[in-house]
Amino acid sequence: MIHPVVGPVVAIIAGILILIFPELLNIVVAIYLIAVGLIGLVGTV
Repeated sequence: MIHPVVGPVVAIIAGILILIFPELLNIVVAIYLIAVGLIGLVGTV
């Protein structure tokens, strides 16, 4: 189980990185979607 604080902290860090480096948007979104998908699959097993 992921600690409840991890999600919001990751979101804040990703948001700051996107503001500083807008070209990272595609990469950050892709990593987020892959991570959420993997966590969802592992959590249901």
